[in-house]
Amino acid sequence: MIKSLLIANRGEIAVRIIRTCREMGIKTVCVYSEADAGALHVQMADEAVCIGPPSSRDSYLNMSNIISAAVLKGCDAIHPGVGFLAENAAFARLVEHAGLIFIGPRPEVIELLGDKVKAKETAKKYHVPTIPGVEGAIEEETALEAAQSIGFPVIVKAAAGGGGKGMRIVWNKDTLSDALRIASHEAETAFSDGRVYLEKYLDNPRHVEFQLLGDEHGNVIHLGERDCSIQQNHQKLVEESPSPGVSPEMRKHMGRDAVRLFKQIGYRGAGTIEFLVQDSKYYFMEVNARIQVEHTVTEMVTGIDIVREQIRTCTGETLRYAQSDVKLDGYAIECRINAIAP
Repeated sequence: MIKSLLIANRGEIAVRIIRTCREMGIKTVCVYSEADAGALHVQMADEAVCIGPPSSRDSYLNMSNIISAAVLKGCDAIHPGVGFLAENAAFARLVEHAGLIFIGPRPEVIELLGDKVKAKETAKKYHVPTIPGVEGAIEEETALEAAQSIGFPVIVKAAAGGGGKGMRIVWNKDTLSDALRIASHEAETAFSDGRVYLEKYLDNPRHVEFQLLGDEHGNVIHLGERDCSIQQNHQKLVEESPSPGVSPEMRKHMGRDAVRLFKQIGYRGAGTIEFLVQDSKYYFMEVNARIQVEHTVTEMVTGIDIVREQIRTCTGETLRYAQSDVKLDGYAIECRINAIAP
């Protein structure tokens, strides 16, 4: 049982984690940049440590400063929240090397799932339906032949990407070369990894994600799905649970496949598997090896505190719920407000 936890994040997710820690009797230590000295999460935490100037590169992405703060304050664990270092395998390893508990999957699991190509290959290996495409990262010299074998339209995706970065739709062979170069450049800029791959483009799919919980004893359950099909520039705008486009029978099959994959890779903590659904068929897209902003939508319809279970399972405790305990009751929706520059 941990007594003190450092939250390596800011804003709403930090506040959310603090609330559950208070209920669990866990002391919280927040980190903050100089720009966030007066932020709500700083005020709510039991203790707070300034870890650098306003730039996130010098503060919330500064691994050594964050770990030093945790050690200095006598923390037992670090929760990365969402974004920043949440899916950084190197950070997870450093946390463990410092003798602290990382509230998230094992570093090797984060590494596996952080590479979209490897994640897709793993899903296919364990019989989770995947979108037709080219196995592995692709070079420009072989792209045309690959795209023609898949059939246009295709979509170029960053192997290490997400959030719509390094992603381009290609409707015909004339625009393929430019799309590859642009996507690769975006991926290199955003993720320091310019590798891209090709998939068949689904023109009108639903975007459906399943929330899962796993422990270190081989137990995995899913908490139903969230529908996040309403997006702008591949950024989610509306999240709802349950999905209006998923039947009870499809939910059963999707949940079964998601649980099987997470069991096979030894997943612990909270995670989300994302699917594209079209014409009553579903296809694996990616795994988010962390808690997500929209986890509260699932909490509303299941009554399960996902942050609490995430902390418990990452500290070696057994899941308190079996799949038969999970009941979807009611309907919940979350809307995001985005600022767009003119």
